[in-house]
Amino acid sequence: MGRTNRKRRSTLANRAIAASAALALGGGGLLAANIYASAGEGKNSTRNAQTNAASVATIKCPDVGQQLTDVPKGARAGVDKELAQLDQQVTEAYKRLADTRQAQAGDPGYVNNAILGPLKSKRVATIDRININIKRAGGKPPNAGDQLAGCEGVAADQPAAGEGQGGNGGQDQGGGQNQGDNAGQGGQDQGGDGGQGDNGGQDQGGNGGQDGNGPAAADFQDITQVQPTGGAKGVGANGLPANGNGGSTGTFTTTCGTNENENRNSDNVIVAPGVSNGAQHQHDYVGNQDNDAFASDQDLAAADTTCQNQGDKSSYFWPVLRVQDGQDDIDANAPGGGQDGNVGTILQPAEAQLKFVGNQQGDVVAMPTALRIITGDAKAFVNGLGNANTNWSCTGFEDRQLTDKYPICPEGSSVVRTTNFQSCWDGQNIDSANHRTHVSFVQENGACGNGFQAIPQLQVRLVYDVAAPQIQNGQVQNAFAVDSFPDQLHKPITDHNDFINFFDENTMNEVVDCINSGQDCQ
Repeated sequence: MGRTNRKRRSTLANRAIAASAALALGGGGLLAANIYASAGEGKNSTRNAQTNAASVATIKCPDVGQQLTDVPKGARAGVDKELAQLDQQVTEAYKRLADTRQAQAGDPGYVNNAILGPLKSKRVATIDRININIKRAGGKPPNAGDQLAGCEGVAADQPAAGEGQGGNGGQDQGGGQNQGDNAGQGGQDQGGDGGQGDNGGQDQGGNGGQDGNGPAAADFQDITQVQPTGGAKGVGANGLPANGNGGSTGTFTTTCGTNENENRNSDNVIVAPGVSNGAQHQHDYVGNQDNDAFASDQDLAAADTTCQNQGDKSSYFWPVLRVQDGQDDIDANAPGGGQDGNVGTILQPAEAQLKFVGNQQGDVVAMPTALRIITGDAKAFVNGLGNANTNWSCTGFEDRQLTDKYPICPEGSSVVRTTNFQSCWDGQNIDSANHRTHVSFVQENGACGNGFQAIPQLQVRLVYDVAAPQIQNGQVQNAFAVDSFPDQLHKPITDHNDFINFFDENTMNEVVDCINSGQDCQ
């Protein structure tokens, strides 16, 4: 099930990542060059082979889940399982892409014929099952199923659709709001253009991280060279925080630790309920201690919590951050870990600050029990910035934020991940078919649109004590990165965060009262 809770594991010493399971690189150009240069082929054929092999870094498929805005509740369990199957199909295709660089270099049609074609056939069958589930429950499936089934290779130097060159793409987070994010510093590198990682060793002749599928040197930026951006964004076209000088100005801070229990798994009960390893990357969990793919609302309501305020049994979870230090962690040979290209030592946050704030135009209302909110997009590298919501910085420099780069912090400064959640709710639903349209960000003036109601906005600030990566001659050493789906190449733009509300009624009322009365409570 992708579990890594150390309290439940037996000790396994000296585990190594099997070479046969290691992913050959997202970009693969250097690998192809080495293979063909030693094969004695002529210069022209070698050059062509290298170009063909390096031209596809990863696979881009339409995000079917985001098209499903009207799925009857009776069909959602079956649909969610099929959506998880689509994710697994992409992962399997990506691994085949990464493992067949030599064949690709010798055959320009290989990717289309041997990888993308079979992938489309599998996706057609899965989308058909999704449509059947929806129809049986009385719903109407989306049109253009064949268009949703087709995938394409993403070139190493080709921006993903919808991206801006400064992280300036609009964020449509549901509820019809268009949320611009102007904090980016430069366009995204589409590489994965690294060398072949060994069994836990440092980057070997390339730029693709410890296991060969990222991050790359171009994914990092010196924070001291970034112009001030005004702080963490993602909450409106102008980047203003949800609360301000007017409206509901109070705060409520809940202290839930930094995952000292090492409670982790690679599930996602919001997006893929009932599916083990549905996230294909590890999450840190604080607060609720029973969150896995099979947890019901009743399970979550009855669970223990790490929060000091025992009235808060909410679940707060995010992808782990790892340092590419050549070491195996507990999940080196497990789903969500090494089997999915997530390797290196998992870092526990030095700080995990969870704060709820108000709305600058008026009062907030109580969140309903079991409200689910996901923010950011784990697939933003190929999906584009439509749902991206990332803020990377360093302590002492938090007026400077990066969206599509990891920060290189100066000595004495720590890495900071900040996430500001959607704070407008449709007043009816605790979730939606695509897990987005029941909530939205505030509009530019700070108000909620489309008849939505303002709710307390969750702001998560995570701090990590991690050595700054070193970049020499275009190579990155001692990199760090968030866990990701294998095909997302550990890009910083894929960071995301998840929340399920299980405050008890009295405590939620206290949260609302504190915020609306302008108090700072905890």
